[in-house]
Amino acid sequence: MTPSARLQTAVAHGYTRVTTSALGPRQSAVVRIGFSFTWLLFLVREWPHRRELYGPDGPWNWEMAARLIDGNRAFSALMWSDSTVWFEIVYALAIVSSALLLVGWRTRTMSVLFMIGVLSLQNRSIFVGDGGDNLIHLMSMYLVLTRCGQVWSLDARRAARRADRAWPPRDTTGVVLWAVTGTALLWAQLFTEARLSLTADGPLPGLGWATVLWGLWLVQAGWWFVRRYAPGEPRTVLDALANVAHNGTLLVIMAEVCLLYASAGWYKVQGSRWQDGTALYYPLHLDYFSPWPWLADIMASSGTLVMVLTYGTVIVQVAFPFTLLNRRAKNVMLVLLMMEHLGIAVMLGLPFFSLAVIAADSVFLPTNALRWAEARLGRARDRLAARAVWLPGQRARESDEETPAGTLVR
Repeated sequence: MTPSARLQTAVAHGYTRVTTSALGPRQSAVVRIGFSFTWLLFLVREWPHRRELYGPDGPWNWEMAARLIDGNRAFSALMWSDSTVWFEIVYALAIVSSALLLVGWRTRTMSVLFMIGVLSLQNRSIFVGDGGDNLIHLMSMYLVLTRCGQVWSLDARRAARRADRAWPPRDTTGVVLWAVTGTALLWAQLFTEARLSLTADGPLPGLGWATVLWGLWLVQAGWWFVRRYAPGEPRTVLDALANVAHNGTLLVIMAEVCLLYASAGWYKVQGSRWQDGTALYYPLHLDYFSPWPWLADIMASSGTLVMVLTYGTVIVQVAFPFTLLNRRAKNVMLVLLMMEHLGIAVMLGLPFFSLAVIAADSVFLPTNALRWAEARLGRARDRLAARAVWLPGQRARESDEETPAGTLVR
């Protein structure tokens, strides 16, 4: 085979792979679960302080936030009204959408509501967040373009149950959900100060949030119509477009993680404290980053341990993007990076930052390991289900044996 023929074969094979399947279904499911769980946990933890962080009782009040958003043109549904009731509704919807995205119920709709909740709260008070919030901010928009509910979701279970049906079901729940979200968006467009533009102040130049949100709403309707009434060639075309969007977004997430570690590692290399191996010593002695002072004192007392961890952090972060060329090296580095962030969560008291970064790292998890975990968890679930079914029957038999003949049990 000539080089040109081999190139054409490779291009054709790549085109088929990208358009006919959504790559990394388990990895994208882990990313979905990781980020929705992190944001949900944060919202629940900060429930008692929600009004001080993002609401009317905070030092960054609604008028100040409105002036800032007028300048940076960020999106926040909290700017549609300064009512306390509206704030509580948005915060509650953020919690509900995170929980439903976590379990994978109507993931296409919930991913959009999840994005709206994240952007609304974070853009309302931009001085509250940290690096983990920035990751959640970006990933909330990326998840909208992925098919992250193909496995490990209620959507996947529902699709498996309906796989043997010759004709797609009516899906009344989806129609009602589509109608409610469309009505809410129309109300925001006409009766609030949302100022949703078609061509300006959106996520991309020339693309406004009105175009994005109404476009996603119409895509949902088109997807339902084609799936219901045109399951042939139109369904194939829509599937191919969805797969291309999913695979392209997954590639962007991978590039983002590599850029994150490369920039963090190379910036550390330029620091004198990282060069002499003492950088880790200083945050361990900051009260703000010391949830366990006694544990920090133990670690800081060993100069060798501090030096090894300092240099090891730089080496792992700089080397990670290059290890993607070797699967085994990548897996080793991935484990080291996750252990590093678990250490940050415990030693520096930054659990949500660490959970967000680990969730982003999960896009590189090996498929075989995820399949092994899926099989083990499936067997454990089946054993628990069998035990739950067996115990009531056993108790019923035991009660029958203990009841004397002729006794009336009421």
